[in-house]
Amino acid sequence: MKTGANRIRDIVKSLRLFSRLDEAERKLADIHEGIDSTLMILQSSLKSKPDFSGIQVIKKYGDLPKIECYPGQLNQVFMNIIANAIDAFEEEENKMLLLAVGQDEISTIKISTKMLDSAWVEIRIANNGPEIIESVIKQLFDPFFTTKSVGKGTGLGLSISYQIITERHQGQLLCISAPGKGTEFIIKIPISVR
Repeated sequence: MKTGANRIRDIVKSLRLFSRLDEAERKLADIHEGIDSTLMILQSSLKSKPDFSGIQVIKKYGDLPKIECYPGQLNQVFMNIIANAIDAFEEEENKMLLLAVGQDEISTIKISTKMLDSAWVEIRIANNGPEIIESVIKQLFDPFFTTKSVGKGTGLGLSISYQIITERHQGQLLCISAPGKGTEFIIKIPISVR
């Protein structure tokens, strides 16, 4: 019972940190705290199920200062990117089951952070799932563009994420992908507003 109560407390704390409803203004925030709260919310989607083998998350956090940002909006970016990776893994695993082909490699999401210089931080969210072809990458951040089946996605998550990073935070959001290498999203944001 105590373990269950502690788990509920952790989930409520993560939801509060993730939503940051009381923080519509720019403020100093810990990026790692935002990533961790996002992972806590997505924890059930990352675990194995009868029809899904689960996803391993590897975190390599650098030594970052608190940065001046819109924390709730940044958390939404992390949520969109990680949730898309989970969807891609689930779709790939379903294809493997239909083809009766086993998957040798463990599905993995790697999240790393580091200082680029004294003014910028970088957050990388990479996965070893299926690659995204170049023609799709060119449209990835367009509103209403989606590769998901009907009823699965709106095509707004990455478009909104792009606006949050480039317009609200004056940063950059890039996607790189290659066959056998998976997909990586790179977020670069300034530590403080210029």
